[in-house]
Amino acid sequence: MTSELGQSGAMRYVLFDVDGTLIDAVDNQRRVWRMWAERYGLDPEEVYRVALRTRPMETFAQVVPERDPQECLGALHRLEDEDVRSGTYKAFDGAAELLNALRPGTWALVTSNYEHRVRGRFARTGLPIPQVLVDAAAVEEGKPSPVPYLQAAARLGARPDECLVIEDAPSGVQSGLSAGMTVWGVNTPTAVEGVHRHFGSLHEAVHDILQFVASPIRPRSVLGRRLEHDRPPSHRQRT
Repeated sequence: MTSELGQSGAMRYVLFDVDGTLIDAVDNQRRVWRMWAERYGLDPEEVYRVALRTRPMETFAQVVPERDPQECLGALHRLEDEDVRSGTYKAFDGAAELLNALRPGTWALVTSNYEHRVRGRFARTGLPIPQVLVDAAAVEEGKPSPVPYLQAAARLGARPDECLVIEDAPSGVQSGLSAGMTVWGVNTPTAVEGVHRHFGSLHEAVHDILQFVASPIRPRSVLGRRLEHDRPPSHRQRT
């Protein structure tokens, strides 16, 4: 099946978020922010609550407005780099199966993290690295701006309507939608607002993602129809 993916009709492409989508990094993120908060004498739980809904610079402005934000960012980066070297990471079930089934040049990673950390985590979990990886350093505007996903599509030579975005976070979902792409949500108990389809886990989505890549291009109105949130999962229309 792998050799046939993307062969019928025009090409299809899949753009993946990383943390929370392919790699389970919640415990790592919580640990890094706890150590960072303790360094500045702050309540770790409160800092983490802020960090979940803001970017690092915005977090610093809220929790330590009197401190140099570049100093705060440097301390956070050092903790994150050390965590990549010594932390425990695991890929979500289905991630290795899915990525190894996709043909080179048909998928990319789009992350708000940095490439060297992504490569370190993928090496630790045995996941393959694609030809295209758009990280925080590659764009001036991060998610929820459409720029990261549009850049990934351009580097793959893909049109937005040929791309499927796999995300777990509201900012990433908004980024993909603003880019004019089909967006499916994974690894959340309820659907993130705006997703076209929702799966409780990445593993549940593997078959459908591979079917998306293998099937011929159809009109955007079919690919991008909104998820009917009140319908039981067993009765949702498969794309």
